[in-house]
Amino acid sequence: MEKGLQRVAFKMKLIKGFETEYQKRHDEIWPSLQELLKDSGISEYSIFLEQETGNLFGFLKIENPIKIDELPSFPVMQDWWKFMGDIMETNPDNSPVSIPLKEVFYLI
Repeated sequence: MEKGLQRVAFKMKLIKGFETEYQKRHDEIWPSLQELLKDSGISEYSIFLEQETGNLFGFLKIENPIKIDELPSFPVMQDWWKFMGDIMETNPDNSPVSIPLKEVFYLI
């Protein structure tokens, strides 16, 4: 792993029947959101879908995990959450319900 990067994993939930729409929206992710994520030190960001359950598994690398906590302060992040809110389980502030996952194994 690159020096100074930490791995972060989490799960979210997609509403059944919106698999294709979820993929489409991410295929067309806004350049301004990509820029924010990269400027926050995020790299190698992947989201995987478990089709049978709608569970989404997210994985990313970040220089400083505290930067993730700052993302909600950016209007583009708020707009993205609103845009995605109709197809995912969300919190009252429109953010996706996101459950951190504990790393239990890592092979270099």
